[in-house]
Amino acid sequence: MPAYVVLFRESEVRDPEEMEKYRSKGSDPTKFGLKPLVVYGAMTPLEGAAPDGVIVLEFPDVAAAKAWYYSPEYQDAVQHRLKAADYRGVIVEGF
Repeated sequence: MPAYVVLFRESEVRDPEEMEKYRSKGSDPTKFGLKPLVVYGAMTPLEGAAPDGVIVLEFPDVAAAKAWYYSPEYQDAVQHRLKAADYRGVIVEGF
């Protein structure tokens, strides 16, 4: 069953240098079956205030999503994203 990592950027990027470090540390997306579906696309708010940005990544299953997020490669990179801006994130199962 597919799983989706949904990341909400809750603030503007306050440290572009940290965000660039994050981007430069990208890992091979095919390693975990990651498929980007949404990366900061245009938004139409429906309920409540819209976040500053949204990312939706598809994985084959929850185990693959967790393996990607908790991998040493991604944990090395994510610290820079979290210094650059405020984020919330979830893994949600599809059907």
